[in-house]
Amino acid sequence: MNNIERSFYLRDDVLQIAKDLLGKYLFTNLNNEGITAGIITETEAYAGITDKASHAYGDRRTSRTEVMYMEGGVAYVYLCYGIHSLFNIVTNKKNIPHAVLIRGIKPVEGIDTIMKRANKNEEKQLNGIGPGNVSKLLGIHFSQSGETLAGNKIWLEDRGIKVPAKKIIIGKRVGVDYAGEDALLPYRFRITI
Repeated sequence: MNNIERSFYLRDDVLQIAKDLLGKYLFTNLNNEGITAGIITETEAYAGITDKASHAYGDRRTSRTEVMYMEGGVAYVYLCYGIHSLFNIVTNKKNIPHAVLIRGIKPVEGIDTIMKRANKNEEKQLNGIGPGNVSKLLGIHFSQSGETLAGNKIWLEDRGIKVPAKKIIIGKRVGVDYAGEDALLPYRFRITI
């Protein structure tokens, strides 16, 4: 295993971390269902208290967002529309609430379990695009918010996939129109695998 070191998450450039997460393997071992994994194909960066799209904008500290203020390398998972658990990776040092939303994966391990979670019969039917699908396929639930990424429930590995900068598709974030001009920031990163 090539687990990602804590220092990876503690860097202060959330945009670089969001790019660097592309091609990394996101693993889960939850609910006694066995190990499942996907290669990260899409991310969105959220730059804390100055980013109007961030849950921590204006230094908002609530029971939900408090996890964002932890030292980087933990999961921030929140419930969206009362239905979808959305998985984010907290980055930077303690009290700097940066986070990266994982918006897409390509399933690669534990496919039978992933198909069962998705209620699909064939691997080609699996859709790892969209943050709600990421959590559904990997079995991540909002109750796992605050979980360390250095443990054996949710973790990331570097399996040597190198993503050249020219292969990264950069765009604006999705579903954050309320953030005004910050909604237009080029903080979304995608690759095709």
